[in-house]
Amino acid sequence: MQPYFFPYIGYWQLIKDVDRFVVFDDVNYIKGGWINRNRILSPKLKYFNLPLLGISQNKKINEISIDSESLNSERLSRILHETYKKAPFCSDIEPLARDLLYIDNPDLAGYLTEQIRRICRLLDISTEILVSSEIDKNNALKGEEKVIEICNILGADEYVNPIGGVGLYHKEAFNEKGISLKFLKSDLTPYKQFGEEFVPALSVLDVLMFCGIEGTKAQLNDYRLLDP
Repeated sequence: MQPYFFPYIGYWQLIKDVDRFVVFDDVNYIKGGWINRNRILSPKLKYFNLPLLGISQNKKINEISIDSESLNSERLSRILHETYKKAPFCSDIEPLARDLLYIDNPDLAGYLTEQIRRICRLLDISTEILVSSEIDKNNALKGEEKVIEICNILGADEYVNPIGGVGLYHKEAFNEKGISLKFLKSDLTPYKQFGEEFVPALSVLDVLMFCGIEGTKAQLNDYRLLDP
């Protein structure tokens, strides 16, 4: 999977489910995706953005830098505080969130990979985290073929992808290489937020602010694995 900025609970369910999780850092950056932004709770669903320099869809994720000056202005931590200051676990999570925000790495892929590793430790997820660009492979391959080659190199007999990838990957192509293909569908279990209506699939920060670390851990098993 591409590295995302404070991704939703389903991302962490996926990491917990597998033995090895590969951070796909050597694929093209996607504007308007989740690589450097996510949603947090507000009346109009506020986007929480990691500032970047020189972004382009012609660049790979590991070729893009963070705008450290803008990040270090602490604007993001102020947004988090104003958004969640009345959440039940804000006093516990806010200092942890600051540590996760202000990682000293100007490289976007390196920053996000470190953030993923730290959140895994926070949630007691012991999955091995690997980085795609550090795997010796045929970099001319694209899409499904590239994923299958990585699986073969790592000796995988099963590949799990979020449910959104159903249209991207084909069972037969994986089966030919001795790999079982599964898709993870998160149940997005409702929890108490500020309003009466539950807003699902927000950043993991939202779950942490309202449910705490233990409550977030409890949601890590709320998913199903489906055959394509």
